[in-house]
Amino acid sequence: MSDPVDVTVDTDDESSSVRVHDDDGEVEAGDATVRFSFSAGGSDDAADEADRNDAGDADPRHIAALDAVPSDSTLVFEARDGRRGVECILHRAGDAVVAWKNACPHQPEVPLDRGRGATVRGDRLVCHKHGAQFEREDGVCTHGPCAGDVLDGISVSVRDGDVYLTDDRFERAERR
Repeated sequence: MSDPVDVTVDTDDESSSVRVHDDDGEVEAGDATVRFSFSAGGSDDAADEADRNDAGDADPRHIAALDAVPSDSTLVFEARDGRRGVECILHRAGDAVVAWKNACPHQPEVPLDRGRGATVRGDRLVCHKHGAQFEREDGVCTHGPCAGDVLDGISVSVRDGDVYLTDDRFERAERR
C-alpha cells in the first residue's frame, strides 16, 4: 500500500487509533478487535523499505534537532513499529521535550496538531475542537470535556542537542 491509512476502533470504554502502512492488520480497543485487508495491486516491500531507509537519519530513533522543536506550538512525527505507525507530537519547554500521541482523549480521532502546530496558551496545550486544555509537563487535562484524563505519553530524550524516541513500544521515528 503506498499511502498509510488511519484506523480507529472505539468501544464504550476505550479507543485505539493507529496509522497502518501495510495491506492488512488488526487494531484492538478493549475487547474489540478489527481485522482488515486491502488489495494493494502488488507492492514491492523491499523497495518500500529501501525508500524509508534512504529518507531517514542514520539513527532510526532520531526525531529532530532540539532547536527545531517549538516551545509555542508542537512538531508532528510518527512513531513506527514495523509497518504500523502512531502519529505523535513534540513540545519543548527550555531544554526539556515531551511527546504524546497526537490525539485528544475526549475524541481520539481528533488530533491536537493538524500539521500546523497545536495551540499553546501559557503552559497548556489546547485541543482545537473542544478547547480541552492539557498541562504541557504531564499531559493532564485541566479543563474541558475530558478533564482529569491524560494524554498518551511517548518516551523521548534529548542527547547532544537532538531529540530521540526512547519508547520501547516503537522501533523508529519519522518526521511528518
